[in-house]
Amino acid sequence: MAFGTQAGPSQSGFAEPDMDYIRVAPSEELDLREALASDSWQPLESESPNFGYIRDTVWLRIPASAISAIPGNRQVLEIRYPQLDRITFYLLEDGVVRQRTLTGDHFPFEDRPIQHRNFLFAYDTNPGSQYQILLKVQSQGAMQVPVRLWEPAAFFESASVEDQMHAIYYGILIMVIFFNLFVFLALRERMYLLYVLSTMGYLLLIGTLNGSTYQLLWPGLPWLHNQAMMLTVPGALVFTLLFSRAFLNLKSTSPKMDRLVWYTVLINLVVVVVTFVTDYSIASRLTVALAIPSCLLLTVIGPLQWIRGNPQASYYTIAWGLLTLGSAVTAANKYGLIPTNFVTAYGMEIGSALEAILLTIALAARLYEEREDKVRAREAEIAAMAARRSAELRLIDQALHNPLTGLPNRTCLEMMINELITREPDKRFSISVIHLTNLPAITKTLGHRNTDLLIELAARRFNSIVGDLPGICPVETTEQQSFYLASLESSTFGFVVEADVLAEVPRAIIHALEEIREPLDYLGMQLPLDPRTGTAIYPDHATEANTLIRRAYIAQGSEDARDRGLAYYQSSRDSYSADRLTLVSELKHALKNDELALYLQPKMSLKTRAVVGLEALIRWPDRKRPVSADEIIALAEQTGLIKPLTRWVLEQSLAVRSRLLERGHILNVSVNISPNNLRERDFPVFVQRLMNSYHSHHGAITLEVTETSMMQDPVNSLRALRSLHATGIPLSIDDFGSGYSSLSYIKQLPASEIKIDRSLITDLASEVGDQVIVKTTIDMCHSLGYSVVAEGVETQETLELLDEMGCDMVQGYFLTPPLPVGEMTLWLDEQAQQEENRQLG
Repeated sequence: MAFGTQAGPSQSGFAEPDMDYIRVAPSEELDLREALASDSWQPLESESPNFGYIRDTVWLRIPASAISAIPGNRQVLEIRYPQLDRITFYLLEDGVVRQRTLTGDHFPFEDRPIQHRNFLFAYDTNPGSQYQILLKVQSQGAMQVPVRLWEPAAFFESASVEDQMHAIYYGILIMVIFFNLFVFLALRERMYLLYVLSTMGYLLLIGTLNGSTYQLLWPGLPWLHNQAMMLTVPGALVFTLLFSRAFLNLKSTSPKMDRLVWYTVLINLVVVVVTFVTDYSIASRLTVALAIPSCLLLTVIGPLQWIRGNPQASYYTIAWGLLTLGSAVTAANKYGLIPTNFVTAYGMEIGSALEAILLTIALAARLYEEREDKVRAREAEIAAMAARRSAELRLIDQALHNPLTGLPNRTCLEMMINELITREPDKRFSISVIHLTNLPAITKTLGHRNTDLLIELAARRFNSIVGDLPGICPVETTEQQSFYLASLESSTFGFVVEADVLAEVPRAIIHALEEIREPLDYLGMQLPLDPRTGTAIYPDHATEANTLIRRAYIAQGSEDARDRGLAYYQSSRDSYSADRLTLVSELKHALKNDELALYLQPKMSLKTRAVVGLEALIRWPDRKRPVSADEIIALAEQTGLIKPLTRWVLEQSLAVRSRLLERGHILNVSVNISPNNLRERDFPVFVQRLMNSYHSHHGAITLEVTETSMMQDPVNSLRALRSLHATGIPLSIDDFGSGYSSLSYIKQLPASEIKIDRSLITDLASEVGDQVIVKTTIDMCHSLGYSVVAEGVETQETLELLDEMGCDMVQGYFLTPPLPVGEMTLWLDEQAQQEENRQLG
């Protein structure tokens, strides 16, 4: 036989001998003598004995010709598969047993005749003798017995080279393990840990298959060596499946495939449990049988994900394709489907090494891509944050500035005021509001667009004017300019000044007001804006911004602001306080529950000195804080209660006159009505229906309307008064001389009576000017056909003067203060009795 191969000479220093074999069933026993005498020997069909998974005992016989082909007296027989349970080596010299050695992986590693991961048997031969070797092999795993006969020097040289190759392989895997372990510790990403565990699984699997783990890790534990073989295959597959799932992101990209991988993982875990409770032969077969479809699944996942466009699938497909191919070759070799050679014996090592290198490159590329993605994502996040910040700043700017004028708005002004109060609580600050009252008329004339432009011009001008005031506080200061003015509404502005500083320069206030009230030059026109300014003082009028601004608003809406252009807040004139809200509710309740009352004040004829009429005045008795009639009327007009209040007064007046008639007092009753009543379309109809219900009072109820109220809406007032006059209702003009009206308008009123305001009567006895005015008024009214009543008569001297001037009637405290109905009835009875006594006397 040729040296090195069976076909011809070789310089390798080994031979793979032709062998005969006998298979003995587990139920039979065959000793050496019986084996030698057996006629069942048959030649091997393959170059290397590989019977797959069988339970039979196998006897192998190596003829003398193979032994003599190895030069030298000292020779080594190597069995290159370290996973055999029991091996008995017999060396026969001239038919006599010269050497018997028992070993296997069911015995401690130290019991082996030569300490090597493969099974080695050394023997000596003599040139003149005939030798024969018999091997008795028993194993519950794969029954493969690849035998080589070696020259010792050649064997150790070859073994050294092979160990170096294994060392390179182990070094590659260990490097991959530590590299990805460091990445995992740095990034804490579970995928890298799974790859570390997967690679460790393959390292242990290959080391177990080669016998290296038994030699290096647990040489004294044969049972652990056998169990490790059963655990490393499913263990490596479990971590490999979990890594593949994470690497390819199957949970998101392919949920169905993800579930299939999980099922495969569970099955492999079941196999791990089964290896502890079942026979070694069954477990080993089951392990290898399951490994093949698991590896095929791992191989199929890659191309499927590659087709679907998964960017990581290309690396994965190539890597696991190589590993699967190597694993399949090794598994087929274990089943005896293909012969044993370098590729088939080390297919899994080759495939796993290439797989480890490729996937490490893939993970490095993935790490680089993830880093780049994170950098890009971070850059995008920073850009988004910058854009969001810019948008937030724009929103804040919009929230704190008026879009038309660009000035700080009400919110900004309130923040500034509250900050001033917090920072300098001991100072006094003047919060002022400028309201442009003429803008509605300008808008109707020039349109909204021109009005907007006009407001912009006014804002710039006013900002410049108030910026020169001593003690002015900037609302906002930027790099470009300072804003001293804030836009509260489209036609209203506000600013803040240190009150004590400004008070030292009163001329500055007058000068600023004059400039603000000057018409604005626009489109060649001088447009009056009619600004009114109201002011509230911190801490005199309030201690927080919202209330101060609100009270400045109230001040600019006052009569003082209308007359002089500037007004300071006065709490006594504030009809918008919290007490007012309570008062509104109480007035509604009082009106509903008839808690109001009528008081009566008599009118006396100067000619007859007899009482000829009564004026009905509203009162609110039984209230802890007294409320004047003027306050009740003003509150009712502002809240819409004037309509039911006036109707209640009219009805009560008719009821009072009925009582007076029963006592024999035939007197007219005057009732004050509001200008708001004149705007009610149904008011004349209501009065007519009411009078029709009381025929005895027809023409005896006089409605009094103030001169000032009629001038608020002269057209509608005239129309309503004429409608009332047409139904026979007498009308009287009250408070004449206190307002502004024209004689041409007075002449059109269907009134029969003029009541001169008390402001002209109070100082009549001492003021010559008032006497002239009153005398002229009486004469003018008589010439126009009116009877004249003087209000506010409090002295006998005043009464005599009015009588001399020709006044028709008087009314005032000289006669009596207003009295409740019951007291007025008694007072009238007394007056009637006195008149009767005078006549009898």
